[in-house]
Amino acid sequence: MMRSIVGGALLASVLIHGARAEVVDLQANGFSLRQKLEIAAAPDKVYAALIDPAHWWASGHTFSGDAANMTFEARPGGCWCETLPGGGGVQHMSVVFVAPGKVLRMHGALGPFQSTGMDGAMTVTLDPTKGGGTLLELNYNLGGYVWGGYGALPTTADGVLGQQVRRLKTYIETGSPDSK
Repeated sequence: MMRSIVGGALLASVLIHGARAEVVDLQANGFSLRQKLEIAAAPDKVYAALIDPAHWWASGHTFSGDAANMTFEARPGGCWCETLPGGGGVQHMSVVFVAPGKVLRMHGALGPFQSTGMDGAMTVTLDPTKGGGTLLELNYNLGGYVWGGYGALPTTADGVLGQQVRRLKTYIETGSPDSK
């Protein structure tokens, strides 16, 4: 399972054309990831799509297997959540700062990090470009305990986040996250 996740993340990182992605820092107690890309749309349009992950997040990176089960409350204390069959649910992150069209900050541990002692802070900034587009920068700082150390986790997480940011860009620019 871990091998397929790592392989998929590496493939995703190769497919992310136009995005600058990197593991910015790696320490014994945590790491920082950064995704940066330009989107051909105004910041308000990018923000509106960003807070609607059901339309662009990859279903293969959900607990339910269907991104349509994701919801996002864009307010302090709001939840980026996912409903599960049988009445279950997942809190992916909680919203701590909202400046519509400019900044969105959340706390939490995405995906497999939830079962570790890790926690994180993710900040997404949207800056207008001269051409009428938006420069999106996503920074995700994670820290805490992981049995056996971080190993390939930073690179894998960077690849998965890169895939999602690229899907967001494609969704905004074409109307479908899967378009080429």
